[in-house]
Amino acid sequence: MHELGIAQSALERALEEMRKAGCSRVSRIVLRVGRFSGVDAESLRFAFEAVRAETPAAEAALQIDEIPPTVHCAPCDADFAPTSGPPFACPRCRTWSGTIVHGRELDLIRVEMT
Repeated sequence: MHELGIAQSALERALEEMRKAGCSRVSRIVLRVGRFSGVDAESLRFAFEAVRAETPAAEAALQIDEIPPTVHCAPCDADFAPTSGPPFACPRCRTWSGTIVHGRELDLIRVEMT
């Protein structure tokens, strides 16, 4: 379960930011997670609850902002939201192509602390 490693990394970065800011407690961590990132949100929440125990983030909430996928079709220069795939069929020109523009994100967006 790579979600455990992701939760641990997010917690470590949040605690580092907390120390830099001279705060003593993390109250919320906000992650942006794309649907094509391979991360299971529920597993990530479960892992985060385990790793936050006995840290200054023991009561912190984990907010996961899920990013829907967007694919770009080069032949017709259009972006679209895929309904399945990969591979992706452009709904405009029906070409099997596409570069994922959004949906693979895995970013720490914000750390709230006191």
